[in-house]
Amino acid sequence: MLRGWIVILLLSIGSGAKDYRTNPQVVAFMDRMEQVYHFKRSYLERILSSVTPQPKALKCFVPRPITPMTPQRRAILNRLYPKYGAWDRYIKYRLTPQRIRQGKAFLATHRRVFDQVEKRYGVPREYVAAIIGIETVYGANVGKFPLFDTLVTLAFEPNRRNRFFRKQLEAFIVLVYRQKLMLHAIKGSYAGAIGLGQFIPSNYEAYGVDMNGDGKIRLLEPADAIASIANYLKQNGWRAGEVVATRVSYEGNRFHTYPTGYNRTYRREALEGIAPKYAPWDYHDKVRLIKLNRTAYDELWYGAKNFYVLTRYNHSAYYAMAVHQLAVALR
Repeated sequence: MLRGWIVILLLSIGSGAKDYRTNPQVVAFMDRMEQVYHFKRSYLERILSSVTPQPKALKCFVPRPITPMTPQRRAILNRLYPKYGAWDRYIKYRLTPQRIRQGKAFLATHRRVFDQVEKRYGVPREYVAAIIGIETVYGANVGKFPLFDTLVTLAFEPNRRNRFFRKQLEAFIVLVYRQKLMLHAIKGSYAGAIGLGQFIPSNYEAYGVDMNGDGKIRLLEPADAIASIANYLKQNGWRAGEVVATRVSYEGNRFHTYPTGYNRTYRREALEGIAPKYAPWDYHDKVRLIKLNRTAYDELWYGAKNFYVLTRYNHSAYYAMAVHQLAVALR
């Protein structure tokens, strides 16, 4: 039954233009844009009268049908996602010799911008470059979805994150007006993210920086993107000059002694049987235990406050560790 509902939903929005003005939620949205931001009703009705729905983006946010767990299906899932090796699968295409070469070339090309940004925000250039490398392969893959149509689709077609995407649509329309951008020219990810660092619209104005001084914040421009990412990390608590993470040792191949994760902190002296693996670590604040599930063993790390800051960009310990390891390789 659920599978049929999803198919009907995706087919119903079609691929042609759709008039959203009769949707009661859209009417309320236009009322808010008028009252809060003083947009003209005629403008809002015009842009919402002909929207090309984006079913591929919507498919990522509608409930998935529950498939019965047969022995055959379990065998397939175990083969595709074995119990061990999650970190190996995650990092396989994110930390490659090619990605490192591309990152070093990006750093060299924009050296002067990185010099200025590093001095202003205190965030090492390799971490900013690593984020751009993982998010968009240094700008090669910023997304091909038309942002306005995508956000309207996600804001008003039934899905599990309607409220979030209405907020993003609101922010997007405002930033297009304030930055004097072309509404239908901007493209991005299936989730509405923009630019080299994949900012969602609500973060665009909160953290965006006009680094090249042209009077506009354009996150497809390397200078603005580099400064904006550094500003994001700085505002979320990055501590200049401090370490990020270090590998630690423990007894055995699988770690279960203490709960792990970026949201839990420990005093180092309270963690028995754990110590930096290669050299003394000059960090005396509380640490996080970060476990990377590998095929033959668990890799364990101490994460410092700056590691936690990286998880504010993407709420994933694996993401933050991928950024850290790519940054170290670039350095």
